[in-house]
This record gives sequence, C-alpha cells and structure tokens, in this order.
Amino acid sequence: MKSYLAKPGSLKPKWYVVDATDKVVGRLASDIATILMGKHRPTYTPHVDTGDYVIVTNAEKVVFTGKKWEQKEYTWYTGFPGLRSETAAERKERKPEMILYEAVRRMLPKNRLAKKMLRKLKIYAGPEHPHQAQQPTPIELGVKQKGRFRRFLPV
Repeated sequence: MKSYLAKPGSLKPKWYVVDATDKVVGRLASDIATILMGKHRPTYTPHVDTGDYVIVTNAEKVVFTGKKWEQKEYTWYTGFPGLRSETAAERKERKPEMILYEAVRRMLPKNRLAKKMLRKLKIYAGPEHPHQAQQPTPIELGVKQKGRFRRFLPV
C-alpha cells in the first residue's frame, strides 16, 4: 500500500469565515493554524501547502483569560538601540487584528511554507469583509469542547 502525497496545486482550497466575538485568543489561534496547515484534511502532506483560507471577523472582540491584557507584552526591535514594547491592551487599541495574527503566526512551522500559509489568513477588526465572492463557509472555531476529539463545527 502506497502513501498518498499531495502535489502542489492539486487540491482546491476552501474558504471559511470565523466570528471571533468572545473567543479566547489561544484556542482560536490553534484551530486557525490547524486549518491553514491543512491538518484537518485526510490529504495532509507536510511539505505541501494543503491548507484552506480563513477569514476572521470581529477580531477586536477577542478575549484573553486571566490578567493577560495588562501583563502580556509584545516586544520588537526597530533597528535602533533598545527594544520597543507594548501591553496587549495597548495593542488592542492600536491594531486589534495583530493580536490574533501574531498568535497564529507563532503556531505555524518556522519555514518558507509558513509565509504562504499566513497569506491565506485574512483578519478584519470589524464584522465586514470583502471576500463575499469566494462564498466562504461559516465555521465555529475556538470552542472549548468536552470529550476526546476536537471537531470543527460548521455553523
């Protein structure tokens, strides 16, 4: 019996839309990363981008558990001496979609393929998105489920 290996361009990607209202960032990001990598498909191949497109709306309404809004810090280096940093609450005011984007980016593999996967992620702070022509399927992600297996629930 031979193993199946997907060829680049052989699988037609699907489009999903996710409403991030009142979803915990980490749970939502791990589910999105799974879909972007293609691990939800039986045809998953590690060296081929077999993932689907994900549109996230209402990214400004995501939540953190505990005191992460005050304690979680994002740092970056600008090229000048010293690090810049801001808390999660400050980032939510300035760029709310970047909170979820960074969480998903850090859950993807650290290689060239991850950059292709990240291009399939579309995040919008409000409820509107310009991708109606792709006819995205609504899907429920980031839900804490009881039991042994996690399933992606179509809405």
